[in-house]
Amino acid sequence: MPVIIPKKLPANKILRNENIFIMDKEIAEKQDIRPLEIALVNLMPTKIQTETQFLRMLSNSPIQINVEFIHPESHKSKHTSESHMREFYKTYEEIKHRKFDGMIITGAPVEHLDYEQVDYWEEMKKIMQYSQTNVTSTVYICWGAQAALYYFYSIPKYSLDRKLFGVFAHKKKDENCMLLRGFDDIFYVPHSRHTTVRRQDIENVDELDILACSKDAGIHIASTKNYRKIFVMGHSEYDRDTLKNEYDRDIKLGKKINVPNNYYPDDNPKMKPFVKWKAHGNMFFKNWVNLVYQETPFDINEIKY
Repeated sequence: MPVIIPKKLPANKILRNENIFIMDKEIAEKQDIRPLEIALVNLMPTKIQTETQFLRMLSNSPIQINVEFIHPESHKSKHTSESHMREFYKTYEEIKHRKFDGMIITGAPVEHLDYEQVDYWEEMKKIMQYSQTNVTSTVYICWGAQAALYYFYSIPKYSLDRKLFGVFAHKKKDENCMLLRGFDDIFYVPHSRHTTVRRQDIENVDELDILACSKDAGIHIASTKNYRKIFVMGHSEYDRDTLKNEYDRDIKLGKKINVPNNYYPDDNPKMKPFVKWKAHGNMFFKNWVNLVYQETPFDINEIKY
């Protein structure tokens, strides 16, 4: 089944050219099918790129999905046109009366700030609290994961001596985990961040389980035992050139940046980057969508926790 998105959304044309199964919203509304309702809270400055990346991941499921884009009203996007935001995005105030089967909260380039210094932190707290009773399962990505761990469990983030940047090997910690069904024993995931959370802090919370980690990149996935809150530190949604674009940007700005780990052939930035994370990224989101489908009520208004 397809992901349902507006016909004019830039990702529509991109995904069609990739032969990814999508459906225009106008057509989907005529079908007698109850799609899963997924909210994507997009905190990234590169809104269109991030939309496309997550839609690509969500498309690999046999379940029809309707995606609603959300942005913080308390923050003005500097890198995406106002017309795009007006046409395709809603605010928390506009959706707070609704229920969603699933929600994704992305990362954000605000790691250098304390949470309380982020201009949309109060709004983020409202969204995270809202998800407790109005969403079946929420996936928090990178800074979003760190922010949620802090908000729900008072788990702090810690600055790294240097940016964690590259593609790292990970191991499953739970062979029977529904989210990692079909994963190989070793799988790869991109990371790009300046902060981290510590394993011991998560292990001290009885409600949380560590599902996957890396000896070099630390915790990758943790979740509550019922999978209602899932915390993902890596970026399996990234495109082939996402890390390359970050590296090239920082080099151009004269910033001190290491070549992304285990990304270019022979660590040579002039070479085309390897992709070694897409299969597991697709599998993760497919497993999540199927898990949500099994747990969510047919009448979405019956979601109560």
